[in-house]
Amino acid sequence: MARLPLLLSLSCLGTGLALVGGRALLARQPAPTPATTTDRLEWLQHWDADPWRRREASLLLAARSKDPQAQRQWLRGQGWGPDPLAALVLKQDALAAAALGRPETALALWRQLQRRFPGDPASADALYALGGDDPDKRRQLLQRFPAHPAALAAALAAGPEAAERRRGALHLARWGARWPGAEARLRQVCKEDRPDLSARQRGQLAEGLAELGDAEGALGCLGSSLNGLGASGRLSLGRALLAGNEQQQGQAERLLLDLVRSAPTTPEAEAAVRLLAQQGSPGAAASLARLPPRWRDSAPVLARRIQEAEPKGDGPHPATDAAALDVLRRWPRDPASRTLQWDLVRERLLAGRWRAAMALLEAIPTNQLPPPLAARQSFWIGFIQQKLGDGAAARATWEALLRRHPGGYYGWRAAVRLGQGDLQLSAGPHTPDTGGSGWRPLASGDPTLDRLWRLDQRTEAWETWRHRRGRRAPEGSRELLLEGRLRQGVGDDWTGFGLLEQASLKLDGDQCALERELERSLHPLRFEAAFRAAASQGGLPMELLLGVAKQESRFTPAVRSPVGATGLMQLMPETAAELAGGPVPESVLEDPAGNASLGSRYLAKMLRQWNGDPLLAVASYNAGPGAVAGWLNPQLRSDPELWVEAIPYPETRLYVKKVLGNVWSYQQGSEPGC
Repeated sequence: MARLPLLLSLSCLGTGLALVGGRALLARQPAPTPATTTDRLEWLQHWDADPWRRREASLLLAARSKDPQAQRQWLRGQGWGPDPLAALVLKQDALAAAALGRPETALALWRQLQRRFPGDPASADALYALGGDDPDKRRQLLQRFPAHPAALAAALAAGPEAAERRRGALHLARWGARWPGAEARLRQVCKEDRPDLSARQRGQLAEGLAELGDAEGALGCLGSSLNGLGASGRLSLGRALLAGNEQQQGQAERLLLDLVRSAPTTPEAEAAVRLLAQQGSPGAAASLARLPPRWRDSAPVLARRIQEAEPKGDGPHPATDAAALDVLRRWPRDPASRTLQWDLVRERLLAGRWRAAMALLEAIPTNQLPPPLAARQSFWIGFIQQKLGDGAAARATWEALLRRHPGGYYGWRAAVRLGQGDLQLSAGPHTPDTGGSGWRPLASGDPTLDRLWRLDQRTEAWETWRHRRGRRAPEGSRELLLEGRLRQGVGDDWTGFGLLEQASLKLDGDQCALERELERSLHPLRFEAAFRAAASQGGLPMELLLGVAKQESRFTPAVRSPVGATGLMQLMPETAAELAGGPVPESVLEDPAGNASLGSRYLAKMLRQWNGDPLLAVASYNAGPGAVAGWLNPQLRSDPELWVEAIPYPETRLYVKKVLGNVWSYQQGSEPGC
């Protein structure tokens, strides 16, 4: 009997060690993801010894199902414990119950969610659902989760009392002016409630309208005074006015100058200086001359003056080159320096002034440029080396470029120059994409966001990020990449691609992991069935259609240009009618399959017209074959890269490089080498 306590202690210790060891062993098993098969998820949900893994499998299965009844079945019994995933289970269960027409069950789940997890972003949806007849709940929602989509939806629906409607409009102006429907509400309140608004409230509403580009609406809301409009509002209004007529542009220049002079050390002042430096009007030049001294001696202003002083003609410009070299060496990372560098380099390349172009190119070290600009610099250094008779150096430069930046337009041109490949323009088997079609970890560094993404809760991940970020815009390449991927995850490719492009221009030379993720995200495989069928019909590679559609519409089927071009391939109704032999309904133009089919026919027609030349075909898709016919010259065969740089339409010049760079990246499926 004396040994009994000892035996019991050893037994308990052994059991505890076994439990700890078993838990550690379970933790080492691969976590379920959207790539996990349904059979495997079902096994995990039923039989896995780890209750946390069973819940994760349940959420993945519910996300995979489109049937609310099946979703509730998978989620049953998974709302246990204090883990935030329990809040997500309750939210998903409430939404499924509502979809099945069971409002009492949904309300009970919403109340439980709000009571147990009052600070979790999922609780914003609970407050929205419970606040239909409860203004206090709606006010809690706006105060606790101001930037959450549920709060923005509640702000838009506020009313019908004038005070509630006004409160909702002011909330939208501050936290979500771009929310669908917000613009009309801001205009309505500015027009109907203006006498009852304070100067600060008018300024807040005007800033929201200016952010949307509605300069006239913003000015109408403000009246005769800009009082109440802060520095960020004045910057937004100035930017909106610059897009207007000559009178509005003059008003913008005066407004931006006043902003810089009144608050010269603010980020808004820097942005205002950059906007003024980009304007070509005499008024903008006069405004730059009146800036405070700290801004008169800045990269944007000096770059503008150098470009204005650039003599016309193809002869040497030693004074301009010397001034430019000084700016490039003083501010190698400034966007104005990089723009100045390329503008001057391009002019000297077209004039055949190779040594002057080389000096300007080498003024900024390649490792201080973001990847797209580094690839451009390396290609043209190799080009100049070849023109100067050093073929071995040119080959070495292009080979290094292909190792480091194998994709994109300059990767293609380097491969062609080295005889290591070219675009494939005939129909054939699908070549590897860049990995953008399958699931990949978010790798944000935030455990909550990464877990939501891993469990295929993309909307929840986006809403959590939106709630946390509030009014603050994403900063730096990492945040831009993160928000771009989250936007893509919820189906907003239009905004997502814009953010990803910004991220690529903010990368440092040593951020290879981010660069690889950007390359994958910038070349996803969208609407594969539609593009594959259209490519087969037109006798074209699918990657050519993907490359055009990415540049034309960012894979947004219903987008429409100001001149009426519609859909994935941005077809004009007249062109579509010509291809189809009769009028094409708008619904067909917005349908991915129909639009891709017509776009494929037109691209095939352009390729036939130009004997398979991709430069001429793609330029014609943008500018029209008539315009392109006027640009033909022997340089197209001897130095096609210079021919592209000589295209007189800047939009077409960029378009050709972007589209054909997309096609090369899709066909190669390669990633940056580091």
